[in-house]
Amino acid sequence: MRNKLLGLISIVLLNAPDLFSQSQPVPTTYPKVVGYLSFILPLVTINKNETSNDFSGGINNFAIGFPIGVNVLYSEHFGFSYEITPTIQASPGTTKTSKILFDPGPMFRFRHGFTIIPRLAFDTQGRYGFTPVFNQIYAHSKTINYFIAVSLPARFGNDELPSLGVNLQLGFIFI
Repeated sequence: MRNKLLGLISIVLLNAPDLFSQSQPVPTTYPKVVGYLSFILPLVTINKNETSNDFSGGINNFAIGFPIGVNVLYSEHFGFSYEITPTIQASPGTTKTSKILFDPGPMFRFRHGFTIIPRLAFDTQGRYGFTPVFNQIYAHSKTINYFIAVSLPARFGNDELPSLGVNLQLGFIFI
């Protein structure tokens, strides 16, 4: 019995620094894969002939997108993002999925949760282009980071005038 008690005391004393120290954050190992969900509102779209905003038609005529994505983080400062966004269009008497957008891009990650993502853009309406995204994490929890983003979609193709827009995106990243 005495040997067992001495063995237990020895184990406790040898591990005492670990038992009484404050836990340090575990360093992130890369690559790391995280997923996210969000919603996106097109605030304004401008082309050569008109300027339109998503709120001009009221509740009976608006669009909302639901981006889902996977980010592959290669380091603290760089990653690659793959995003798919179905968009729902609401008009008087009907709602429909109006398009699906695929927009991959590299992620340039900075301090304090700020990220710039220059995305390519390909949608099912035959339009293509690019979308610079400016993303900021504004709240953290143990398993989720909450973010807000502003994007500037530039679109071309499908016999439509080129357009430039401003979007607002809110979402959360599963970490």
